[in-house]
Amino acid sequence: MKYQVMHDGGSRLRVRAGQWAFTKEEGYGLASLLLNHDFIDEVFTSHRNGSIIIYYDGDVENRQKILDILNGITLDDLVEAEPTQTQLSREITDDFYLKLSKMISRRLLGRWFLPMPIKNALTIYHAMRYVWEGLDSLTSFRVDVALLDGAAVAGALMQRQYQPASSMMFLLSISDALEDYTVQKAKNTLKDSLALNIDTVWVVGEDGTEEQVSAMDIKKGDKIKVHMGDVIPVDGKVVDGEGMVNEASMTGEPLAVHKTFGKTVHAGTVMEEGNITVEVYSMNKETRLNKIIDLIENSEELKAETQSKAEKLADSIVPYSFLATALTYLITRNSTKALSVLMVDFSCAIKLTTPLSIISAMREASDNRMMVKGGKFLEAYANADTIVFDKTGTLTKATPKVVEVIPMSRRYKRDEILRMAACIEEHFAHSIATAIVKQAEKEGLKHEEDHSEVEYIVAHGIVTEYDGKRAVIGSGHFLFDDEKVKVTKTQEKKIAEKSSKHSVVYLAIDGKLEGLICIDDPVRNEAKYVIQELKALGIENIIMLTGDSESGAKAGAEALGISQYRSQVLPEDKSRIVEELKEEGKTVIMVGDGINDSPALAAADVSVSMKHSSDIAREVADISLLSDDLYDLVTLRKLSVGMLDKINTNYRNIVAVNGSLLVMGVLGVIPPSTSSMIHNLSTMVFGAMSTKSVLGDDNIEVEAIEVADAS
Repeated sequence: MKYQVMHDGGSRLRVRAGQWAFTKEEGYGLASLLLNHDFIDEVFTSHRNGSIIIYYDGDVENRQKILDILNGITLDDLVEAEPTQTQLSREITDDFYLKLSKMISRRLLGRWFLPMPIKNALTIYHAMRYVWEGLDSLTSFRVDVALLDGAAVAGALMQRQYQPASSMMFLLSISDALEDYTVQKAKNTLKDSLALNIDTVWVVGEDGTEEQVSAMDIKKGDKIKVHMGDVIPVDGKVVDGEGMVNEASMTGEPLAVHKTFGKTVHAGTVMEEGNITVEVYSMNKETRLNKIIDLIENSEELKAETQSKAEKLADSIVPYSFLATALTYLITRNSTKALSVLMVDFSCAIKLTTPLSIISAMREASDNRMMVKGGKFLEAYANADTIVFDKTGTLTKATPKVVEVIPMSRRYKRDEILRMAACIEEHFAHSIATAIVKQAEKEGLKHEEDHSEVEYIVAHGIVTEYDGKRAVIGSGHFLFDDEKVKVTKTQEKKIAEKSSKHSVVYLAIDGKLEGLICIDDPVRNEAKYVIQELKALGIENIIMLTGDSESGAKAGAEALGISQYRSQVLPEDKSRIVEELKEEGKTVIMVGDGINDSPALAAADVSVSMKHSSDIAREVADISLLSDDLYDLVTLRKLSVGMLDKINTNYRNIVAVNGSLLVMGVLGVIPPSTSSMIHNLSTMVFGAMSTKSVLGDDNIEVEAIEVADAS
């Protein structure tokens, strides 16, 4: 490829291959080709001038590698591809600025160079659209903003006020462009948050062998293997195996569904248990998930309640604008004064600034690595008075460690207890299972497959056969209540002592308790400070849910400064607790990260998933944190509250400015042209103010906290 280096900023390289070097779709393919290299972070292409912008790991060697790659690209490498969500987002912004610059350029050139008769003719021509839309509202018996705009433009033309009419239409067209831009950005943010982002899948061949291939290469009729914990990437039919599939992202139902031969599964759902082979029915844009995304894109339900109210308020003000105009004319018999009143439109500013404030806040959240799926969730987060935390993985680091292993009889020694536990737990990716396996590896305790196939019971434990005997490992509730494992008085005393200090995993063989494994999960460094900040920001009730014993939960809550907690909580209890809080009239935020949290996340008024959450938790959550910093919850509160404050400030300013214009118009202090100009300019100023950052310098505060924590 022939190109010229236009800019080299250390970690940003911009080259230009010239116009017609590649098409728009080939530019996507070129970006995809470059992104296959780990040292390249982002690539943006422009087919208009053949520009390629590459963000990379700022290393001299990597820069040379990029140039070598570009030098080696031939015409055969220019294949068409689909854009990424990041590329689409950038294109939406670029297209908006291009459209805006064209509108302003045409406006200025027309005013400077066109003769007055031609300018007036163009004004009448452009006015026809607004007049026609106003007549459509009138004949449909709708008293809305379109009718008011059409009447104001028509009134100005009837009085030969061409300049005010032209200015009004110009600013209305900019308002329309801004509204289209905000809607497109909101849709793109939603699609990005719901995207599956699955790169590879396991395809099962005719001979039963499994091969890992790109998700883009699968086709209808292929058979793919889905393992426990995986997101199902396609719509299809189960042809082998069985398992429990959580379809909450599709149906909203929290309970997993049993899938066996012949049953249908859908993309975006998650395998909670078991393994299945799926014959592909549809993939990519044809899946039910993508059809749901398309449906959501056009849904009014994504709008914040504040935005919906603003739109209704804007339309409800219109009759009063007409009434004020009529009264002014009846009292003054002056059409100029009446037109000055008609030119002032409260609704235009309200309808523009509210969605701008919301989308600006959503974009700022995205810049701070927080993905919000709709404006209404930011609003709910701002209004919430209660936050519920799942303890493990949320308030803790989700890196539990084995601190003690205790034999409970003379049959097995300490090392044998740990070895057996590791042997059973090694098949599962749960953090506690990982801690047990790692501890055994650390101590050099080798374990072979002495047990038969294991059965995992979600949130309870594991059942298997070990050395010909029934072996169970898991929580105290599982062993003592479900499995009816007997304990002696001496063992009860030991259990009470250890469970008051640690989380305990119990191991029983042949119905007898044989060992305790004591585990600690360190609390996040920032957790206590974050809880204090959330209280200061108006969240009155902070509740911790944990499966720990009462004494362990109490100790953890005291360490974190949490006054309300629930101990020994089962998965089904979490959603019930959230529902009870809502019935009490509380607005609830639920923060969680595991498969077991998904019912509670779905039940809350607004839910938040952590960075390392399970796939199902991310799918169900309304807001996803993309960094591993709990302080993001504080940032999100400040951002959401700031958004509502901005909207309320806009309301007050709009009423003050436009109310003043009405009074001055009625008194004859200003003519319609001045009234229209000030009204429309103030609308644009309020719109610009609505896009300003809410957080400001708060990020500096966050960085200072992180530095302090590190030191």
